[in-house]
Amino acid sequence: MFPGEIDVRPATYLNQLGTIFARFAPKGSGNISYGVQTDGARYFVKTAGDPANTEPHLDFTDRVALLRNTVELARAVAHPALPALHTVIESAGGPLLVYDWRDGDLLHNPDVPERFRALPTEEILAALDTLYDLHAALDAAGWVEGDFYDGSLLYDFTTQRLTVIDLDSYHRGPFRNTMGRMFGSSRFMAPEEHIFGAPIDTRTTAYALARAGLILLPDPPQALEDVLIEATTARFPSYRAFHEAWLTASSTIADSVTNRSR
Repeated sequence: MFPGEIDVRPATYLNQLGTIFARFAPKGSGNISYGVQTDGARYFVKTAGDPANTEPHLDFTDRVALLRNTVELARAVAHPALPALHTVIESAGGPLLVYDWRDGDLLHNPDVPERFRALPTEEILAALDTLYDLHAALDAAGWVEGDFYDGSLLYDFTTQRLTVIDLDSYHRGPFRNTMGRMFGSSRFMAPEEHIFGAPIDTRTTAYALARAGLILLPDPPQALEDVLIEATTARFPSYRAFHEAWLTASSTIADSVTNRSR
């Protein structure tokens, strides 16, 4: 259905392909994405934006490089929380990444975080379990967190489905902080993401994901809160250790509930 290459600008091609029903141009990123409907199906198409736009934090070449990085990630890890990547279309305006469309609200948007935190604890925990399971798969494949925050989380309140997006800045394997203050939201960033030359590795992933739990879960069960606090203070030696501690605490809570109901 989709060509491997086009000789027109991305927006022109998408208008020819079907109906553009949504357009997203996050301030500062330079990327432009579209919701497109064609032949009864809906797709999310991400591009590097206007090559001539020099206002974003990254220039066009760097934006294209990040898109190619996220293609590598999508092809390395398949998970229900990640929208399926159908294809990559090459153009003079950079690659077009064609994903499944996912309904939902960004947890970074106004009023949405409050609505999410007001959900029953069990529903929030189910979403966190999905998020942590995805990162277990990413960690096993060698990917390290980068620029993760609540703007990476899309939640469908009707179907109770969590979708994780915009993992462009994740890295294959550990690396060194070459920026000082790295890209990201300070609410989720580990200390090493502020220190030039500091190692960024699986421990960083554990910290950022634990911060997500502390921010999104207003009243965590004590055993789970202990895990989240340890991950952001004493620190776990790896993401795997953090996830295993989370699963153990979750199992302990489930067993306690089962015993009380007998």
